[in-house]
Amino acid sequence: MNPYKNTGEQEMLWDAVIIGSGIGGLVTATQLAAKGAHVIVLERYTIPGGSSGAFQRNGYTFDVGASMIFGFGDQGYTNLLTRALAAVGEKCETIPDPSQLAYHLPKGLEITVDRDYEQFIKNLIARFPHESKGIRSFYDICWQVFRCLDAMPLLSIEDPSYLTKVFFKAPLACLGLARWLPINVGDVARRYIKDPELLKFIDIECFCWSVMPADSTPMINAGMVFSDRHAGGINYPRGGVGVIAQKLVKGLEANQGQVRYKARVTKIIIENNKARGVELASGERILARKIISNATRWDTFGGEGSKNPLVNPEKIPSTEVKWRNNYKPSPSFISLHLGVDSNAIPRDSHCHHLILDSWEDMETEQGVAFVSIPTLLDSSLAPSNQHILHAFAPSSLQEWANLTPASYAEKKKSDADKLIKKIERIFPGLSTSIKHKEIGTPRSHRRFLGRHQGSYGPIPAKRLPGLLPMKFNTTKIKNLFCVGDSCFPGQGLNAVAFSGFACAHRIGAELGINEWSLPD
Repeated sequence: MNPYKNTGEQEMLWDAVIIGSGIGGLVTATQLAAKGAHVIVLERYTIPGGSSGAFQRNGYTFDVGASMIFGFGDQGYTNLLTRALAAVGEKCETIPDPSQLAYHLPKGLEITVDRDYEQFIKNLIARFPHESKGIRSFYDICWQVFRCLDAMPLLSIEDPSYLTKVFFKAPLACLGLARWLPINVGDVARRYIKDPELLKFIDIECFCWSVMPADSTPMINAGMVFSDRHAGGINYPRGGVGVIAQKLVKGLEANQGQVRYKARVTKIIIENNKARGVELASGERILARKIISNATRWDTFGGEGSKNPLVNPEKIPSTEVKWRNNYKPSPSFISLHLGVDSNAIPRDSHCHHLILDSWEDMETEQGVAFVSIPTLLDSSLAPSNQHILHAFAPSSLQEWANLTPASYAEKKKSDADKLIKKIERIFPGLSTSIKHKEIGTPRSHRRFLGRHQGSYGPIPAKRLPGLLPMKFNTTKIKNLFCVGDSCFPGQGLNAVAFSGFACAHRIGAELGINEWSLPD
């Protein structure tokens, strides 16, 4: 289709316009472009990737968000980042991490999740020998879920033709997966495990990537994370996490797609309950056959105090109001990007750490500290003889509201000092080795990432049956789609990549550009 078709308004008409260049939006864009669709991505900021982007300061390359990356495996179907890049002729060189995470937990509980599954299980059983059978039973169930996911191409389950094809390809996997859709992790864990401390460990295992305890974390998501870290492994992209978005943009442009920066969308144009295009802050209108919002659902449809949603409040479907009754925004984060002397970090240190001083603090303001030192894997990210240390702790936007400039600056410094002190539990003397410091707050994340309340994504507002209530990509407004962590299956880089695959497949079905056969 010619994107320059005369519409009577002398405006460009595209097959798809995507609002936001987060990974979900970029995977949607590249998947559609690889099938021949004419696609444009509109990004309000100056770099792609959203919370998976990167920025440079004084010789350091800092990841905006987490440095613990799934989806770069080589086998099966869950290696979604590998597959997304390959679709547009790109590939990231990666560095394998020998472990996913080192937990530093209350009462001296220290557990490292080794890349080797048997080693991890042995480590856990050594700490909880009386639960050896329960430990194996629980994590074996996670493998069952993972094998179901890994046995089938992960595309749109809103497309009946896809469901039919995949059922004939892998009927047992489909049936197995359906069984776990309404189940949460806590229900499964308590079936096999009785030790309260071990159940708390399962809670923090979930919280480290879902910011929810086990009772609120869907079993499908846990099956993916708890197994893929041993199957595909944690693999850091050489050059930093921002390379993923950069290569997706390169692949998109090689397939005649476009990305426009400093292009802030303020309105989705809807006529007769059909999305027709978008309007930018400049007043420019861009028309397209399909509109995809990679903004959060609150930024798209309003709610939770959202101001100026992209969809006119009078045109918001009742289904979106119902969704807001089930889900709420997760906290945002206070984040530290530090440059430190290399001697502050022992050479045999793990790359990723989680620190929790009290189980009661897990869901409280700044109760958990996450730490990544990506230069242990890729030294090129920092000047010689220095390391990058990225730390963040969950923090609510409300904690940072209504502050004077002076009070805001003081709170940033005070909270950053507290976080550094917590990190010194595992890296003594860190504060004396800092060469560079950047402090981000929920206000920073809201401003630069364009995310409602700077939130990490939606979390259940009440106890929900697994993933069943989670929205898919289509909306009740014709030609308007959503993608990203506000859609099935939720938060996490590999999860939003899944959302992108699913969204592109659903749109491809409507545009008639999907291949008949399933991916190899």
